[in-house]
Amino acid sequence: LPETSEYRNSNMLDQASHIEQRYAAMPSSQRDVHENIESTAKHSAYHFKPRIILMGSKRSGKSSIQKVIFHKMSPNETLFLESTTRVTQEEMSRNSFIQFQIWEYPGQMDAFDPELDPHGMFSVCGAIIFVIDAQDDYSRAIQKLVDTVTKASRINLNINFEVFVHKVDGLADDQKVEAQREIFQRVNDDLLDTQFSNIQLNFYLTSIYDHSIFESFSRVVQKLIPELPVLENLLNIFISNSAIEKAFLFDLSSKIYIATDSSPVDMQSYELCCDMIDMITDVTVIYGNSEKFDTRKESNSSSVIQLSNHTVLYQRQVNSYLAVVCILRRESFTHRGVINFNFTCLKNAIAQVFLHRQHQVVETTEARSSKTVDSKRESLPAARSTTATTTTITTVTKIP
Repeated sequence: LPETSEYRNSNMLDQASHIEQRYAAMPSSQRDVHENIESTAKHSAYHFKPRIILMGSKRSGKSSIQKVIFHKMSPNETLFLESTTRVTQEEMSRNSFIQFQIWEYPGQMDAFDPELDPHGMFSVCGAIIFVIDAQDDYSRAIQKLVDTVTKASRINLNINFEVFVHKVDGLADDQKVEAQREIFQRVNDDLLDTQFSNIQLNFYLTSIYDHSIFESFSRVVQKLIPELPVLENLLNIFISNSAIEKAFLFDLSSKIYIATDSSPVDMQSYELCCDMIDMITDVTVIYGNSEKFDTRKESNSSSVIQLSNHTVLYQRQVNSYLAVVCILRRESFTHRGVINFNFTCLKNAIAQVFLHRQHQVVETTEARSSKTVDSKRESLPAARSTTATTTTITTVTKIP
């Protein structure tokens, strides 16, 4: 494959521009039709990104979650945020895997008001995150949650329902568990009286004052990534041949882990990896030379932290946005050359997954946008097709 950096800044809208290059030599009559296709693709491409909708009662912490994760706002600064009074929408397109929209509904607004076009909103929704304040009376929040689940399911049965039992930092451990159990029980009891009693809701204990909000949001995002099984398999092959205990594929800007190996996620290990990313980011901001920024060098950078308990944290960047953070024993790190070689194989395999995703996005955009053009488009050459790509690591070297 060419260098991964060629694909780093590619996204759905950039890929649509290849149509113009392909038909640059067309007669003017055909080019006019093509320009309509391209224009429609560029203006409507965002509609094809899955939506994550934040909902919940007023002052439950919806805006704070978004600001802390995606805008690096300090948790203490969120105390001064004003209540959301209108529907807000934000695009998330940091890399080839994290491409979605975040919509936030104010707590006092009825999301299913016909004037707000609920069918158009929820028909392309990937996940609904319903935030419940664990320190407040959540009776009304539970009723609103049940109402949201039933109405949204009538529109789209494929929505993932995620419940964040939020602001648990002020509760004792037993109070956290009790609050989650009570909310879970009451929601399921209310759903038994509806035709959607078989819908699965996922519950998370979250707080913006620790890493639980990042870990929970990571699990939500992973369900919207169709390539997740492929990425997990690649990481499994990588760690098994490199004597690594745990590996995460991180989005550096948000600290969301896109994928990890099949072993259970230990919260302490995840926090160590997040702290390493924070430290490296801070050092880079202070001592980095932005005027002479070289994207190729950035994509090949690495960092090592050795802990007092003979554990090593090893970070290698896949590109400017993604990095693999590994946890391994110090004695295993003596085979650093083998680990680096295996990482190169992993990086090339991830690049193949990137490329295949981009081809699929382009074809989907072209296919959907072409429906809006008149019958003249039939005279255009057929759009290119892309065969499925099977991604494997076939040249890894196993550490004895």
